[in-house]
Amino acid sequence: MAPKTAKAARPSSRRGPRKRAARSVGLEPAQCPVGRTSEIAPLAEYIERENGCLIGAYREPLGAHPLVLAALPIDRIQPTPFQRDLSDAHQKRLAAVIHKTGRFLDPIIAVAAPEGGFWTPNGLHRLEAMRRLGARAITALVIPDRDIAQQILALNTERAHNLRERALEAFRIYRELVRDRPAEPESSFAFYLEDASLATLGVLYDQNRKFAGGAYHPVLRRVESFSEEPLRTAVKAHERNASLLLKLEEHVAALIARLKERGLHSPYLRSFVVARINPLRWAKSGNEPAPEMVLRTMIDRAAKFNVEKVRQQDLVGAYGAPDEAGE
Repeated sequence: MAPKTAKAARPSSRRGPRKRAARSVGLEPAQCPVGRTSEIAPLAEYIERENGCLIGAYREPLGAHPLVLAALPIDRIQPTPFQRDLSDAHQKRLAAVIHKTGRFLDPIIAVAAPEGGFWTPNGLHRLEAMRRLGARAITALVIPDRDIAQQILALNTERAHNLRERALEAFRIYRELVRDRPAEPESSFAFYLEDASLATLGVLYDQNRKFAGGAYHPVLRRVESFSEEPLRTAVKAHERNASLLLKLEEHVAALIARLKERGLHSPYLRSFVVARINPLRWAKSGNEPAPEMVLRTMIDRAAKFNVEKVRQQDLVGAYGAPDEAGE
């Protein structure tokens, strides 16, 4: 991202939509079913070519977008290449519940994959649970619009995300968008990516899953916002910021080691140090400096940090992301 003269507006999705009058939006139940219309026919034919079975088609009742309910061969479905990693424990728990009830009642979301078969942006754990049980097919809501697969951060609510997962998802989506739509402004994907700082953290988490991003996220979130620059330009700013953040973490890790050598212990040592070198700690929100300037200032402060002046009582009340497993 280029240096900012004014802070870009944050996406308003966090506040949620305004409550509307009851029964004022969307379709009536009788308006939802549709036949094999011109909108549906190409997708229906694709499903059949992939040895799937069309069960029905309808318009979803809120936005009236067309959807297809289908049974798909399980070996023709893969997760999108840019979503979070599989939790083995979670898919085993799901498999146990599905096995006990003998029913699969929660269809996955699927879109046509670019090279054949299907991608699921929402349903990886259900898919793997069914594979674990040896299922031949799985029911899916198939969406004609493939772009929905890149909205996984907003769409995927199957399991709560932690910071690492959110950042890795943002990074993987970003990488795909840079390849496919490099000339479009970064700000146009704010809904997809949720938080500009996640793209920077994702660069580091992709290199090291144990990176301590939780201590730095509050700072990055204040200074990074979605740029009007094309994606191919904006991504370079995230990479530069990630490089500076890695350098900062090297300094902070060295300070933590020295504090421990002095017998000072707390699960929040990293957050304590980061708070002490944060130039925005007491600053009011608004017109923050560019991310690069803030990170360079923090590196300079870390280099001058005097661990000899820190006492154990200074650590009382320290909070933030725990240093060990806070991610």
